[in-house]
Amino acid sequence: MSFLLPQLSTKKEVDQAIKTVAEKVLVLRFGRDQDAVCMQLDDILAKTSHDLSKMAVIYLVDVDKVPVYTQYFDISYIPSTIFFFNGQHMKVDYGSPDHTKFVGSFKTKQDFIDLIEVIYRGAMRGKLIVRSPIDPKNIPKYDLLYQGI
Repeated sequence: MSFLLPQLSTKKEVDQAIKTVAEKVLVLRFGRDQDAVCMQLDDILAKTSHDLSKMAVIYLVDVDKVPVYTQYFDISYIPSTIFFFNGQHMKVDYGSPDHTKFVGSFKTKQDFIDLIEVIYRGAMRGKLIVRSPIDPKNIPKYDLLYQGI
C-alpha cells in the first residue's frame, strides 16, 4: 500500500514538507517499504488519508534514504510516526517514556483517526503536547535504547 502515499526521499524534501504544510497535521512515517509492520501501518495510513485530508497530510520516509532525520529523531525501531503542525514538532503522551514519536503500527484505523483529531485540535489551541486518545493496551510497548552513552 506504500505506493498509494507520497514518499520523501531526500532531506530537502522532508525539510520542504515540514516548512510548507500549513494548518494541517504533517504525518511522517519513518520505515522501510518491504518491512511487514511498515506495510501494515501503510495500509492504515492509505485507507485513512482521504478521510483525514482536511486535517492531515501523510508522507512516507525511508529510514535508509534520509539518515539525517533518522538519527535526529533517534529512530531505532521502525515504523516510527512523527507529527508536525505548522513546522512545530507535536509531542503526544502515549503513557510511554518517549513523547516524540509513535513506534509500531496502529491497531485500528479508528485509533489513527482519533489521534490525528486530538493532535489537530490541540495544535489549533496552541498546545505542543497532547494526551493520546488511544487505549493503552493498543499502544506497542518497547524499551528506550540509548546508544553511544
